[in-house]
Amino acid sequence: MAGSKRLGYACINLHCSKKGIRTNRKMIQKTFKEHGIEYASKLALANVRDLAEIIKWNHQNGIKVFRFSSAMFPWASEYEIKNLPDYHKIKTIMNGAGHLANRYGQRLTVHPGPFNQLASANERVVQKTIKDLNQHGEMMDLLLQPRTHQAKINIHVGCATGGKEAAAERFCKNFQRLDESVKSRLVVENDDKPSLFTTEELYDLIYNNIKTPITFDYHHNWCNPGNLDEEQALKLASTTWPKGIRQCTHFSSPKRIYEDETAKIVAHADYIYDEIKDYGLDIDVMVEAKAKELSVIRYLKEFETEKNLVLS
Repeated sequence: MAGSKRLGYACINLHCSKKGIRTNRKMIQKTFKEHGIEYASKLALANVRDLAEIIKWNHQNGIKVFRFSSAMFPWASEYEIKNLPDYHKIKTIMNGAGHLANRYGQRLTVHPGPFNQLASANERVVQKTIKDLNQHGEMMDLLLQPRTHQAKINIHVGCATGGKEAAAERFCKNFQRLDESVKSRLVVENDDKPSLFTTEELYDLIYNNIKTPITFDYHHNWCNPGNLDEEQALKLASTTWPKGIRQCTHFSSPKRIYEDETAKIVAHADYIYDEIKDYGLDIDVMVEAKAKELSVIRYLKEFETEKNLVLS
């Protein structure tokens, strides 16, 4: 039985960037201390305005999956989004951008940074993680996205301090402290290092406890397969996704194999060189190649020639 794939890309659109359209305007700590929340608000306002433009570009070019940037709100750890001077404008624009995505049938996802560690043994780290994840839940709400795993907030367990079982137990316990806007959307991803979590371990230690779906990362499984081959791991992850919501996956080709033999095993190539195998499943694929939407376009032309993109 043949499956189907919908491909997307993460955060930066290189076509749009050439026109100054981007959602990752940021500042260094010194600038934040000098100019404070007022300047952060101006940058955030510019970022969310451009998010709407990228969503429009995606629609015009047949892209149905997009990961928006976690950097839309610079230094968000230092304030509450609702306290931004431009909050009402930001809310209106984000509502509009989310409405567009919904109208176009475009799936929006987000991947908070690696400093988020719900499994940390350090309570201060956990508190910072909870605040950051809750703000991502707030962003999804502002974008009018459903409180389901359709609008996935993707993280890793983050650490294995005290052993994987102990770390997973802390993760599941701290999961309960999150806002409902996060709990209803949170998914976990398999890791690329043997010291961290395989798909099978996530299934046994996380999913079986809190029913958090697993984002299967093909490249990470290549680096750290555990006991399962690619097809087995992908299909195990597929069983964790709720009925009616497409399984989401991550894909990249190894830079060491195709572009630079001196690269680290975990490094992503600029483009995709392998055909993405769906093994009969219907999946959404977040392409994590460095060339962003260009890698998606090239892949579709090379491997799925019946799909033609009209670039603007």
